[in-house]
Amino acid sequence: MRKFIITVNGKSYEVEVEELTVQTGSAAVQLAPVTPAAPASQPAAQLAPQAAAAPKQEKAAEQKSSAQPIPSGAELVKAPMPGTILDVKVNVGDEVKRGQVLLILEAMKMENEIMAPRDGKVVSIQVSKGASVNAEDVLVALQ
Repeated sequence: MRKFIITVNGKSYEVEVEELTVQTGSAAVQLAPVTPAAPASQPAAQLAPQAAAAPKQEKAAEQKSSAQPIPSGAELVKAPMPGTILDVKVNVGDEVKRGQVLLILEAMKMENEIMAPRDGKVVSIQVSKGASVNAEDVLVALQ
C-alpha cells in the first residue's frame, strides 16, 4: 500500500492506494500508479499546452475573416449565449419577416432558434455552419 495526501478545494485527504500485479502468461507485470503531471490545485487552463490554443485562434480568425462587412445603420442580431452554429437558414439579400428563423445555435445540447427581431433584409452574415460563437457575438445584420 502507498499513501498519498490529496488536496481538493483546500481540504487535504489521506488516501491509501494498493499496487496491483497482473499475470500475463508466464510473466508478471507490475502496474505503477500514475503520477499527475501537475498538482491538482492548479486550474485546468494552466495544464493545457500553449500549442493547442494556437490552432483554435487561427480557425476563429479564418471564420471571422470570411464574414461580410456590416453596413452602418444595420440592426445586429447577436448570440444570446455561447454555442455552435448548427445551420444558417438565410442568405445575404433574403427578405425576412419578424420571428423568422435565421439560424440554429446549439448550446448546452439544446438547439436554439435565433429569430429575426423585425422585418428586414439580410445584409450580412457573420458566421458559418460549425462556427463557435461567444455570447454577444454578431451573427447576422439586418437592414
